[in-house]
Amino acid sequence: MTACRIDWTNAVINGMDLAPFQARAGEMAQRLSAEVAAGKLPFLAMPYMDALIADLSAMQPWINSFEHLLVLGIGGSTLGARALQKAYMPGQDLPGHKGPWIWIADNVDVLSLETCLSRLPADKTLVLTISKSGDTIETLGWYFLVKAWLKSKLPDSWGQHMLLVTDEHKGYLREEAGRMGAKTLAVPDNLGGRYSALSAVGLVPAAFMGMDWQGLAAGARAVAAPLISAMSKNALDGPTLASHPAFELACWNLALMAKGYDQLIFFSYIPQWAWYGDWFCQLWAESLGKEGKGSQPLRSVGVTDQHSVNQMYLDGPRNKACLFVTNATAPQGPHFPTDLPDMFSYIQGRPFGDLLEAEGLGTRMALVKTGVPLVELKMADHSAKSAGRLMLLLEAATILTGWLMGINPVDQPAVELGKRLAKARLGAEGLAEEKKDLDAFLSGQRLVKEF
Repeated sequence: MTACRIDWTNAVINGMDLAPFQARAGEMAQRLSAEVAAGKLPFLAMPYMDALIADLSAMQPWINSFEHLLVLGIGGSTLGARALQKAYMPGQDLPGHKGPWIWIADNVDVLSLETCLSRLPADKTLVLTISKSGDTIETLGWYFLVKAWLKSKLPDSWGQHMLLVTDEHKGYLREEAGRMGAKTLAVPDNLGGRYSALSAVGLVPAAFMGMDWQGLAAGARAVAAPLISAMSKNALDGPTLASHPAFELACWNLALMAKGYDQLIFFSYIPQWAWYGDWFCQLWAESLGKEGKGSQPLRSVGVTDQHSVNQMYLDGPRNKACLFVTNATAPQGPHFPTDLPDMFSYIQGRPFGDLLEAEGLGTRMALVKTGVPLVELKMADHSAKSAGRLMLLLEAATILTGWLMGINPVDQPAVELGKRLAKARLGAEGLAEEKKDLDAFLSGQRLVKEF
């Protein structure tokens, strides 16, 4: 089998200095060992995975007995599932798809809500509600209305169409599960939403889609294995961590930020993996955008964005670096006819896949030629195992980048402020300071013009 590889050939630009960050490998190894031992990084050690595999395997026949899965969640609760859906169930968006179908409700969207409730067959639908805290208002807003809809359609069996993924011990959804006797799977302690795709949060939708969800977990575990193995022997040291690609990516990003490269492009030349860009953007932005620091993630898809934002990447400000994702064994597809007009003779008889490969190579070379520091992530194939490897690599690199920056990569204080203000606007109890701020904001003089 072809291995997943990282090509560093075009990663470094003149003046970049990785040494100050590489020198901190020992410090970071100690911190990583301590936080894993304290249960603070479950996405890396995955202590929950064996039990989850057993529970989800037993539950899978029931999950697959439904034709539709309606996923209620937001942010990290759904971005991983969306990426997996687009990568491994692309047929749902194509003509002639005959099911199963997965629908992801990840916004406060009246039209989507009304469409789901008017068109989904309740008796063939499983509703998956995902909220670690159990009280995410956007998700719970959907939940209350979908629950009422199920009750009206299936008064005697509506609870059998519910699966709740939430905290194991506390929160409103955990209490709900106890009241209704609904099936549940737990989100482990200290597992934040953007790091949760390789838990029940992402694996339940993967199981419904019939994909190799255990391969997804195995791929992630394989990337973490050198670190976890060393920790199990109390032997994770600086040299061991320094050689891991997640730490190498973290040092690369810090050296780029120090040179003013404050934007990071995730450029996928695996078309079905385009939505991994959205998943990565949340992971990177919400983890690292703290205290005036960080770099802005940008999602791009080859070849589509060669004809749009790539102009900015190639000829705009020199403040961008690139993670360039390719597939070493991409499908080739049908061959072009041999009787094409002379002006297209260069593709006569060639497989359609050659076009994607050539476009990717051309874009990669153009980015390098115009001074964009670029790391190529060459995936072995399109398999779930390769996807799991990519996801764990990027999660670990994000954590290490945050620590090297001196910020906390697992909280999101600015996001929480917006949530509190929204609840204050709706009249939630408490939140006196937020309500005061709202009154001042809404009563101030507005500068409004027509257009």
